[in-house]
Amino acid sequence: MDNEKSSMEKVNKFRDDRDWRQFHNEKDLAISISLEASELLELFQWKSAEEVKEFNLGRIKEELADVLIYSHMLADNLNLNIDSIIDEKLKKNNKKYPVSKSKGNNNKYTDFE
Repeated sequence: MDNEKSSMEKVNKFRDDRDWRQFHNEKDLAISISLEASELLELFQWKSAEEVKEFNLGRIKEELADVLIYSHMLADNLNLNIDSIIDEKLKKNNKKYPVSKSKGNNNKYTDFE
């Protein structure tokens, strides 16, 4: 059943069925992530967040999916486990942003007293 496959397996199958891996080098994947993130950001330009969520949720989902798909492909190319790299980053962020200093506060960690 297709639902039992991981997202990475589904993305790889889609790409490999079309013989597109040859075009998906790390540089071009990083560029594609940025371009798709910009398309996501463009949905919010000159509008309130509420307005975009109400009228463009379908487009948000599509652009976010594009960012995530390219991110999965880049991680796969570099033999990185997405869950592991997220766990590592959360541990780093936990040290930089302890609850005692950051709860309810949107300051950057360098601005903590």
